[in-house]
Amino acid sequence: MRITKVYTKIGDGGETQLVGGLKVSKASPRVKAYGDVDELNSLLGVALAWIEDIEIRKLVLEIQNELFTLGADLASPPEVAVPRIEAAAVTRLEKRIDALLEELPPLKEFILPGGRKDAAFLHLARAVARRAERHAVHLATSEPINRTAIVYLNRLSDLLFVIARTANVRAKSAEVFVTFPKRKK
Repeated sequence: MRITKVYTKIGDGGETQLVGGLKVSKASPRVKAYGDVDELNSLLGVALAWIEDIEIRKLVLEIQNELFTLGADLASPPEVAVPRIEAAAVTRLEKRIDALLEELPPLKEFILPGGRKDAAFLHLARAVARRAERHAVHLATSEPINRTAIVYLNRLSDLLFVIARTANVRAKSAEVFVTFPKRKK
């Protein structure tokens, strides 16, 4: 597929066209869900600008490619034939989580998002993935969607948390633990 024109003027009135041609409001739950996926993909691109670890770079690039499939899935009513996110993608995320957790110290308390720049952006991407998941859940209350999309986003946010921790640990950047205020007696 070749994109020859960037502007279409379809959106000038506050509507957009879904895959398959249906026009909907840009404020629709479907547009919010796939818009969050687009934002997440862009944020991962920012994280990549800071990631030096080759294995993590490769993993983030794989996720970015899968997010295109997920975005098309969420942007398309069920009757439109597009690639859909499948259970095998969720399984791949789970295997990545399990493999990376083997090199991390177990958490005994909450950590603050942050650390190195790459890890901080990955933590932010995790929060955007959670928002995308919430919007996909909301979409599913009013329209049929591929339910695997919700599971994928849930697992992806877990993986992004683990990747952020891995980036910090591999770079020997200390994790910062949450300190809760002491209760008055």
